[in-house]
Amino acid sequence: MIDTAFLEQLKRFSLIVRKRVTSNYKGARRSIAMGRGLQIKDYRYYVPGDDIRLLDWKVFARTNKLYTRQYEEDRTLSVHIIIDKSSSMDFGKHKTKYEYGSMIGLGFAYMALKENDKFEFSTFANELDAVKPRRGMSQLASLVDRLNNIKVKGVSNFEEAMMRYKKQLKGRCLVLVISDFLFDEEEIKNGLMRLGKHEVKVVQVLDREEKEMKMYGDVKLFDSETNQILKTFMSRRLRQKYVQKLNDHSSKIHDVCVKLGAGFCQITSDDDLFDSFYKVLRHSE
Repeated sequence: MIDTAFLEQLKRFSLIVRKRVTSNYKGARRSIAMGRGLQIKDYRYYVPGDDIRLLDWKVFARTNKLYTRQYEEDRTLSVHIIIDKSSSMDFGKHKTKYEYGSMIGLGFAYMALKENDKFEFSTFANELDAVKPRRGMSQLASLVDRLNNIKVKGVSNFEEAMMRYKKQLKGRCLVLVISDFLFDEEEIKNGLMRLGKHEVKVVQVLDREEKEMKMYGDVKLFDSETNQILKTFMSRRLRQKYVQKLNDHSSKIHDVCVKLGAGFCQITSDDDLFDSFYKVLRHSE
């Protein structure tokens, strides 16, 4: 089950997030930069070449002088959290990969709300299911209830989901994609490319058992997405080959992220939750 008991303890991470947000995004705080916002900051004399739409005719009527309005720019950061809910994420001894990843995502949503920024929380498998960006802590409880009741099933259709999702990315966006990414590297690359030039953080969630594969002897391996069963003998050499292949896969994802300018972080679902938060945030500095 997903819970929010840990969220209050994330205050110690707010400085790290704020450093990243203020340096790259400016967040939802009022900026001293001049822009076409909603709040007038000051006036100055009109000079030829200024935008005449900024002229304040009421001031002109009183003073018979031309003044232009200057605005504070409202730069809002939208934090987009996208969680894989395919069948392979429904695996784990203590917490499933889906539950663990959702808690990481909820932490980012909580920290965004603390800074008065918007967030959008979405899940994907065969289809994309999105929650519209809003503000206000009251929505977290209903979001947790919804996440707890989602059926984790289906096959990851990553590229198509990201192709659909890019339409929702407007303005300044931080995109956090959480998945086990146990699918083709080319699909991962194509999917991440769909997200454009926004700040993208890729979080790979694995279970300790699948990461280390400490099995010996005759075993039955079940593919949760295709429902196929493979009977095999798990020798030491086969284990080493499996672990090496998984590590190579993760390395390729890392390389794709580097080329695209995205951050990459791998976490394990039995790790201390706050250690994982720190690890992910460290890749956001």
